[in-house]
Amino acid sequence: MKILVITGSPHRRGTSMLLADEFSAGAEAAGHKVIRFDAASSRIEPCRACDYCRSHDTECIQKDDMVYLRDDLLEADAIAFVTPLYYFGMSAQLKRVIDRFYALNDALRTPKRALLLATCGDTETWVADALQAHYEALCRYLRWQDCGRIIAIGAYTRSDIETSDYPVRARRLGESLA
Repeated sequence: MKILVITGSPHRRGTSMLLADEFSAGAEAAGHKVIRFDAASSRIEPCRACDYCRSHDTECIQKDDMVYLRDDLLEADAIAFVTPLYYFGMSAQLKRVIDRFYALNDALRTPKRALLLATCGDTETWVADALQAHYEALCRYLRWQDCGRIIAIGAYTRSDIETSDYPVRARRLGESLA
């Protein structure tokens, strides 16, 4: 299986990046091909809603790093969204990538698996409700199957998450994909 991991953290050694690393290691150990796209270190412009893509065979008018993601996104069997929780939702860096799915709507509305891995400093579970609702709506719209979620609460710093069971759970989630 080809798994695309899209990360949204600007912190290369942050909490959600640790989950991405462990998930990827588990998936690779299970024999899957993992491709990673770090949205925060990529140049992704926001969707302009210009509809250029509608009249140009899904080609976006913007020539940025989405051109590198396009084929992997279309070919992936599973997409893992990895993000820190920023003000009750995903990071802006990840949101920009997802907004740009618009150009590929029809092609993306095919059976794929989806996963959500998120971290937050807060210890109350409700703070991730809006993020999970957004993810569920995305899966429903694209007709993707939710294959697992890890919402790592109380993970404000790298040491917080390193001393928790969340990295092990992320690795196991990657290993569990059949």
